[in-house]
Amino acid sequence: MISAARVDSAASWWRLAANLLLSAMGGVGMWSVVVALPSVQAEFGVDRGTASLPYTLSMAALAIGGVFMGRLVDRVGVMLPVIGGALSLSLGYILAAQATSLWQFTIIQAVLIAAFGASTTFGPLVADTSLWFQRRRGIAVAACASGNYLAGVVWPPLLQHLIETIGWRGAHTTVGVICMVVMLPLTIMLRRAPPAEATAAEAGGAGRFGVAGLSPRAVQALLVMAGLTCCIAMSMPQVHIVAYCADLGYGPAQGAAMLSLMLGFGIVSRLASGFIADRVGGFATVLMGTMLQAVALVMYLGFNGLSSLYVVSALFGLFQGGIVPSYALVVREIFPAREAAGRVSAVLMATIAGMAIGGWMSGAIFDLTGSYRVAFLNGIAWNFVNIGIVVLLWRGRKVEERKQFFL
Repeated sequence: MISAARVDSAASWWRLAANLLLSAMGGVGMWSVVVALPSVQAEFGVDRGTASLPYTLSMAALAIGGVFMGRLVDRVGVMLPVIGGALSLSLGYILAAQATSLWQFTIIQAVLIAAFGASTTFGPLVADTSLWFQRRRGIAVAACASGNYLAGVVWPPLLQHLIETIGWRGAHTTVGVICMVVMLPLTIMLRRAPPAEATAAEAGGAGRFGVAGLSPRAVQALLVMAGLTCCIAMSMPQVHIVAYCADLGYGPAQGAAMLSLMLGFGIVSRLASGFIADRVGGFATVLMGTMLQAVALVMYLGFNGLSSLYVVSALFGLFQGGIVPSYALVVREIFPAREAAGRVSAVLMATIAGMAIGGWMSGAIFDLTGSYRVAFLNGIAWNFVNIGIVVLLWRGRKVEERKQFFL
């Protein structure tokens, strides 16, 4: 018989470890298509924009699938959806290795690998982790949310090595087998129901202030736009760094290593942002991150040597990693807790959509101009739109705080 679990207990930390490992394993669904982009483009004889479509559609499918899987977890618990996700990932990679055309590869990548596979290993696992902690919830959720970045550290160099030694088809088959062998045993750790304390109503504190002069619907729309624009900018280096390095003559292996470095520093950023936000708030953390992200994008324009690209990629990861999780804190600062789940999901879905749109947009710009310079400029422009939205909302928030202070 399984004993009752308690929040912030040893069982909670074991649960976090299992969720983090599952997230890191399932996160391959986000990054494998980036590493394989040059090989897939060459295999099917398409241009760069067309070769970017599997990533774009996968990110869109991941966003939609994440919402669906979150609702499913609310009904049946987390274990069964994650088991289904592991099986879907495994089947998807094995079938993708057999694809005879780009559209077959794209459908398998978007449906099996992203929508029904990787989508179960991010949002649902972060939500599950939050139910097992109270005093240490912030760092626990930040650690679990780092799983997809940990995937970005581990998988790209491994995948690039496999592609170079056994080809992209053999690499996909290998990943499918690894997912099944590693993930399915880990799901046993999810068999316990969340602690009873997690179902208790939480105290208020969130949603005490709105944004002066704006309706809740307008605030939500602006937050969605902020998430969209920041990730259109963010996607340029993350999606195209491997292809960019190949075009510069450094080879895709160097690009995969840069992506791994970028996402490794993203983990540091993601964890550090939790500590910073506890002191200065979500708005300040988002604004700081997005301004520094713009700086890093500008640096890509000025430095294209191999060593300098490694440095800039590390800085980019350090600057941008904490932006997306901080949007959840912004939502909690503005809206009541009873509205948090739906509103947070909408904003996070917008960030994923931004990655999808930005990844395709950069490839299309490359096809039109023959270089990535204009694509970087495009990312910088969207980044400044994001800064404007965040500043507008933050100023309105401060006005509302002052009004509440004098009431």
